[in-house]
Amino acid sequence: MAAEINEGSVPAYYREVYDAICCRTSGRVQVEVFHKLLQRTNLPKEALNQIAEHVESTHGFLSKLSFYKALALIALAQQGKQPRPKLLENCIQELPKPQLGDPRDLSALRMQPAQEDVLTISQTLDKLLVKDTVKVELTPEKKGLFLKYVEYQVTSQRFKIPVYRRYSDFDVFHEVLLQRFAYRVVPALPPKRMLKGVLTSVSERDFIEGRRRALGRFINLVACHPFFSEDELVKTFLTFSGSVFLTFDNPSEYLPADIQAQFSTSREVIRNIHNSFQRLRDRAEKMAERSRENASDLKLFGQELSSLGLDASPLPPLAPTQSTWGALRESFKSLSVEFDVLSDKATQQGRREEDDVVEKLNLFLDLLQSYRVSIILFWLGLSRLLKKYFIFHGFKNKISIFLAIQTMELRNYFSLFCLHQETQLIFTYLPITLIPSFPAFFLK
Repeated sequence: MAAEINEGSVPAYYREVYDAICCRTSGRVQVEVFHKLLQRTNLPKEALNQIAEHVESTHGFLSKLSFYKALALIALAQQGKQPRPKLLENCIQELPKPQLGDPRDLSALRMQPAQEDVLTISQTLDKLLVKDTVKVELTPEKKGLFLKYVEYQVTSQRFKIPVYRRYSDFDVFHEVLLQRFAYRVVPALPPKRMLKGVLTSVSERDFIEGRRRALGRFINLVACHPFFSEDELVKTFLTFSGSVFLTFDNPSEYLPADIQAQFSTSREVIRNIHNSFQRLRDRAEKMAERSRENASDLKLFGQELSSLGLDASPLPPLAPTQSTWGALRESFKSLSVEFDVLSDKATQQGRREEDDVVEKLNLFLDLLQSYRVSIILFWLGLSRLLKKYFIFHGFKNKISIFLAIQTMELRNYFSLFCLHQETQLIFTYLPITLIPSFPAFFLK
């Protein structure tokens, strides 16, 4: 119906209302502003929903004609009629006038575009996690004609294209990330091989499974990172796509005056968080291990009961009664079934503890450990900057020395700028470690 409404067929009041609340930069009406206007009409909620349902919007905006259509529907609803586009066909030559007051008073509804704060990461954990979920799974067989190697199927939910990667591919990808994002927190990779003399108690199968989980945590942290996720390098690793990302000429302009104090406070808090969560993860791993051992013991206990129940050996003459032993055997068989059920439940509990608790704690610890490495690199860079400053201080060519020092200072500011954002990411990811009814989870 909006296509039949044109600029010349609407009352002047329509144009005045539109001019009062439209966005100055786009020439359209923002959906948020339109909803505020609807609330001013004091119409029943049902009528407001009907009006909103019949009005088309694109990318958060209403076109001029769509907004005119909305005003006509508001007028119909205020007259006690159903706000349906079909009724507008009878009054297309003289559209009804809504009662919205003086258009000049409506200008306060217009939303001014907020100036973007490039220093603050305004994304919640849910927004980060919804960016992508990447599954890393082992292929059924090892590859290679002579030297066997493990291959992983990497599938991004965002792009839905499975690709196959070796550990060496992850290693190269990690090295390029470190070079490309020298001042960002790049998650660490798990070791390629078992350390001799350290992990002797871990089988190769368990090591490969642990490495697969760690690679999954690594690629998910990268794929959900607010800057990494849109970079061409990451998209190429997952799907061969490209993009550009933001750079700054002078990052010091965006840093608050007390950035050093904020940085020191955050560093101490994160250090304490890291130590506490390491202890939590260690305890959670032990609880998951105990659940698996309990499941195994219950299974073996049930098998022994089943063996007794199925034992058909004849009793010696010394046995007092045959019926008692027969009844006991039936009871043993029944009990073995119950223990099998208990074993399955304990196995499921162990898996839940491993996947829902230990794995999330490990992911958060991977991020924390990478952050601590970035802190060390930052202080090393700062010490090199001060050392060069004192070396240059005695030189006579003041202009070239000034330019060199200025370049180093900009590099230091940019590293501080990146660390400030990465610090926000740590606190953004903190809720991932929370489990609803945490104590009850372990008591299931």
